[in-house]
Amino acid sequence: MVSTEPTDSRKINGELIAKTCRIMRGKDGSWLVPSQSGHGTYVVALRNDKPSCTCIDFGVHHSRCKHIFAVETFLREEIDKEGKRSITKTVKMTYARDWTSINKAQTKEKELFQKLLYDLCIDIPNKQYIFGRPTLPLADMVFASALKVYSTFSLRRFITDMREAKENGYCDKVCSYSTVSNYMRDKELTPVLVELIQKSAMPLKSIETDFAVDSSGFGTSRFARWYSFKYGKEINSQVWIKAHLINGVKTHIITSIKITEKSGGDSTQFEELVSETAKTFEISEVSADKAYSSRDNLNLVNELGATPYIPFRSNTTGKSHGSGSKLWNKLFYYFLYKHDEFNEHYHKRSNAETVFHMLKSKFGDSVRSREWTAQVNEVLLKVLCHNICVLIQEMFELGIETTFCLKSE
Repeated sequence: MVSTEPTDSRKINGELIAKTCRIMRGKDGSWLVPSQSGHGTYVVALRNDKPSCTCIDFGVHHSRCKHIFAVETFLREEIDKEGKRSITKTVKMTYARDWTSINKAQTKEKELFQKLLYDLCIDIPNKQYIFGRPTLPLADMVFASALKVYSTFSLRRFITDMREAKENGYCDKVCSYSTVSNYMRDKELTPVLVELIQKSAMPLKSIETDFAVDSSGFGTSRFARWYSFKYGKEINSQVWIKAHLINGVKTHIITSIKITEKSGGDSTQFEELVSETAKTFEISEVSADKAYSSRDNLNLVNELGATPYIPFRSNTTGKSHGSGSKLWNKLFYYFLYKHDEFNEHYHKRSNAETVFHMLKSKFGDSVRSREWTAQVNEVLLKVLCHNICVLIQEMFELGIETTFCLKSE
């Protein structure tokens, strides 16, 4: 039976930490290694060839953890012909950025955001008027809702931005703040926003061929309370919703998204995300973490003519039976014996984490809405605003034309 060693995964994660995180020297000669989750720092000591770490993994197994591997990767020990030892630090890869284009995009973002948002919303069909007081055009309400999320202001303070939009000719009427709140609770708004997200990604279909899949949570203002018999006390826990998305790794544009409760499984959302993206984009690679490792997901990507880069779990073997076993075996042995080559493609998955960082740092890591439908729509609006900002950036960096079309060519 062939299986991957647990040490292998620790070494791989350690190498990734060394390449992507900042490792610093402590006052006592130890090394400070940041946690991959972004919370806290671990202390690694390399004394007398007996490394130690303050993490739980080392405390339980007393073997090299990923943080120790990270420091060892960061410090490469070399021996010359005379037997002298020297330590060199790993050089981290840096990428040149076009700061002239970035600065222009940032200074014109707010102005261009309203224009692109208006162009996206202009073709939204209005609800059919049957009886009663006529409602405001749906296009105007989507525009107002998205502009509100982009501003990060409360509903009342956001009205100033709506007055500015009216002066620029992007809406016919400045609606009440309560009207925007009511529309965000409308279930009919959800499919409209999903379609607009896919539509906003279309100008980059000739650029993006490699994609990454991941999920992350957004906090809410609600808390759940229950009694724990294990701890003998009441426990309060914040309720949050989960966003599953797929994005292009070059521009960080989001091509498809699915919102679930926090218990929503990752792997079960993979098919819908990839399939929706394939309707518009030509997919060459799809990378995701172990949570998406399944025979069905590998087969789906392969049937689309693309290559999946999803690592196998530690208890995976080379033996498999039934449909798709040939592909499973091929990818498993590629993952096992050409690990460095596999990782060059797999680490593109880190771009999904970058996307969530961009979303949360700019538009907040929580939602203000209290009802479920409004919470879903608020997250979708965050994603729509993110896509428009990405388009503005690429207008200056790549010189793309933002021509929106509901149907692919």
